[in-house]
Amino acid sequence: MTTAFPRYARILGTGSHLPANRVTNSDLAERLARDGIETSHDWIVERTGIHARHFAAPDVTASDMALPASLAALEAAGVRPDEIDLIIVATSTPDMIFPSTACLLQRKLGIHGCAAFDVQAVCSGFVYALTVADAMIKSGAATKALVVGSEVFSRILDFKDRTTCVLFGDGAGAVVLGASETPGILASELHADGRHVDILCTPGTVSGGEVLGHPLLKMDGQAVFKLAVGVLEKVARSVLEKAGRSESDIDWLIPHQANIRIMQGTAKKLKMPLDKLIVTVDEHGNTSAASIPLALDAAVRGGKIKAGDTVMLEGVGGGFTWGAVLLDF
Repeated sequence: MTTAFPRYARILGTGSHLPANRVTNSDLAERLARDGIETSHDWIVERTGIHARHFAAPDVTASDMALPASLAALEAAGVRPDEIDLIIVATSTPDMIFPSTACLLQRKLGIHGCAAFDVQAVCSGFVYALTVADAMIKSGAATKALVVGSEVFSRILDFKDRTTCVLFGDGAGAVVLGASETPGILASELHADGRHVDILCTPGTVSGGEVLGHPLLKMDGQAVFKLAVGVLEKVARSVLEKAGRSESDIDWLIPHQANIRIMQGTAKKLKMPLDKLIVTVDEHGNTSAASIPLALDAAVRGGKIKAGDTVMLEGVGGGFTWGAVLLDF
């Protein structure tokens, strides 16, 4: 009699992609100055920790950026595209209203037949998508999953609002998950609180061929900051408890790359030294659902995260959504 082994999901490979156009704070300040809006490199760095971000070319879509990120992750994992039986793309800036960006990515990968869908949880999107893929692999519904975060936030920025347009950038990050007898993703937790939808939103829609409402990003920065630090600490502790681990077991913390002060505040609350905090916000800005997989890939390819390391991923974003994943790499 054969005994079925416990089924877990492990990350097999990571990948990422950034548009070629790197926009420095000085570049952005010069652009805003043409409209009489004052900002500076020092002002942006002091408040956010951001030095530069990347903007996609006008004809580049979320699925376009997802493709090279996915191919890099597949290569790192040693997995062929036709072995993938689940594609989930986390994005708030899809190519079109429908079909999903995941289906468009599936076509660009040259594969067909497997489940493909998008997850929309804004900056928590990758954590949400990873949690869904983990559950599907554990249940036996999938064996190898491609999970991607891809965003073109430059398309929805109000360049007359210096408090928001300096924060965001474009990019894509991806991971390949595979079924394993050895635990990889140890625990996860997702939350949302719709009472706070107004503090971070893009409240526009399309109706009758016209845009209704406000199609550009709006944010109450102070309200987001207050909520973010509190919920990130709480969800991290909850996930550690679920996994039977403690703060001292975390080798690396990869929070959503929104603001260096939020990230450092979370690390301090978890009693983690700042040299264990993965930081890419300085060069990427806030890439929403792409920020965590971009930072993960940078840390893996940069030689920081190695096999056997325990990593905490945390996301928080509009909705208001938040969540965390603890994994052994």
